[in-house]
Amino acid sequence: MLFWKNLFGSGSADAEPAGDKVLDQDNHKGLVNKAIEIKAGSELQLAGIIKKDIDGAFKVYRFIRADRMTSHDDLIAFALSKGRQIIDEQGEQIFR
Repeated sequence: MLFWKNLFGSGSADAEPAGDKVLDQDNHKGLVNKAIEIKAGSELQLAGIIKKDIDGAFKVYRFIRADRMTSHDDLIAFALSKGRQIIDEQGEQIFR
């Protein structure tokens, strides 16, 4: 199970990963949804962070997908869309 959480995202971290460059963010159903920049050679990899304050501690779910693109605008649009999809499908279960 740990292998799959590491591969597709993990909600166990209490702090946002250091060094992530946040490109844009929105709020969806009470959760903060962020598009982050991960460079893959000359391209950008689709990635984001979903964050929630639970009992005074921030819980973070990080997702990285195989999709790659060259445009920051496309990356932001797709990453925020993917974050909203994850929130809609899984809700706060991602933090368990």
